[in-house]
Amino acid sequence: MESKRTSMTRRKAIESVLGVIGVGLTLPVSSYAASPERLPNKQDVKITKLETFLIKPRWLFLKIHTDAGIFGLGEPLLEGRALTVQTAIKEVEPYLIGKDPRHIIHHWQAIYRHAFYRGGPILTSALSGIDHALWDIKGKLLGVPVYELFGGPTRDRVRVYGRASTPDDIRKRKSEGYTVIKTGLAHEHPANIVENPRFIKHAVDSFAALRDAAGPDMDIAIDFHGNISPQTAKVIIKELEPYQPMFIEEPCQAQNADVMADIAHGTHLPIATGERIFTKWGFRELLEKKAASILQPDLCHAGGITEGRIIAGMAEAYYIPIAPHNPMGPISLAAGLNLAASIPNFLVQEQVSLGEGYLKKPFKLQKDGTVLIPDGPGLGIELDEDQIKDKIGHDWKNPESYNFLDGSVVDW
Repeated sequence: MESKRTSMTRRKAIESVLGVIGVGLTLPVSSYAASPERLPNKQDVKITKLETFLIKPRWLFLKIHTDAGIFGLGEPLLEGRALTVQTAIKEVEPYLIGKDPRHIIHHWQAIYRHAFYRGGPILTSALSGIDHALWDIKGKLLGVPVYELFGGPTRDRVRVYGRASTPDDIRKRKSEGYTVIKTGLAHEHPANIVENPRFIKHAVDSFAALRDAAGPDMDIAIDFHGNISPQTAKVIIKELEPYQPMFIEEPCQAQNADVMADIAHGTHLPIATGERIFTKWGFRELLEKKAASILQPDLCHAGGITEGRIIAGMAEAYYIPIAPHNPMGPISLAAGLNLAASIPNFLVQEQVSLGEGYLKKPFKLQKDGTVLIPDGPGLGIELDEDQIKDKIGHDWKNPESYNFLDGSVVDW
C-alpha cells in the first residue's frame, strides 16, 4: 500500500512539473517514439536514370535523375581514366535504378561491399561521384545545403589556394587576392633515385625565389608529386626548411606509409598526403603511423562526401587538419566547400576552377583569399547548360615520362 502511495506521489510530482513545461510533454511515454502510422506519409522518390558527360579539359560530370523532377550532380573523375570510370558508373546503374536516392549511406555500403574486390581508384571514384549526386538530391528535396544536413556550418567562408611556378605568377596570384598558393618542385629533368647537388640547388633556389616574391605573409605549399625518391626527398626537405613552406605534399609515393612516416618524423615541416589514398581504411594507416600531419582526401576518389566526413573525424582525433585535394571541376569544388563548411578541422581547399564557363553562378574569390560557402540547396550549384555545350568531350591522357639518360619509365 505504501509502495502504491509513493508511486502515485511521484507520478503527481512528475505531472506537476510537466504541466509547467507544457501540455505536450504529458503524453504517455509510448507516444514519444512516433509509430509509423503517426508519421507523415513519405513521398516516394526513385532514381530513374544516370547520365555521364565527358567535359573539357579532362573532367567527367554525372547527373542522377529522379521521378521527383530533380537531379543531382556529381564528379566521379579519375584523371586519365574517364572512360573507365564512365563504364563503372554504367555497371552500378542497374542497382540504383528504382531505389530511393535519400538512402545515401545504405547505397554507399551496397556499392562498395557488394563488389567482391573492394576499393581501388576506379570503384571509389565512381562511388564518389554517385555520393556527391545523392547528397545533392537529398539537399534539394529538403531545401537546404548539404552542410546543414551535417549539423550546420562551422564557418562562413573557405580559404582556397591558387597555383604558381614563377615569381611573376606569385605576384599575380597575390594581386588577385590569394593568400595561399601551391607550386611544384622545380627540376630540369625527371629526378633520378639519388640526385646531385646541382639538382638539389636548382629546386631549392627556385622555391627561395618564390618565397622572396611572396613575402612572409603568404603561405606557399610545395608538391613533390610523389616523383622524388625518399633518398632525395629527405635532402631537399632539409634544404627547404629555412623558407618555411606551408607543407610538403607527397614527398614520395604515398602507398608505403612506413616510408612516408620515416620522412615525416625527420622534419618539423608539415607533410601532406592523401590524394592517392582511398576510403577510411587507407587513411587509418597514415594516422596510426603518424605518416602525415595534413591529410588531403580527394572527394572524387576517396569515397565522396560521406567518406570525407568520416576521414575528417578520424583525423580530428589525431589533431590533424584536412586540406582536400581537388584539381578537378566546379562540382568537385562544391562538394569540397560543403565538407569544409561542416567539419572543425579544415585547413585549405585546392581548386583550379571557380566555375566560370560551367556554372550559372560561379564561385567568387573574396579579397581575403576565401570563397563564401554556398547557400543554395544540395551542393548549391547549377550548371550552365548553354556554356558547357562546346565543352562536351575530351581525350585527355596522363603524361608519359621517361628518364632523360636511358629512356626508362619514371613517375610524372
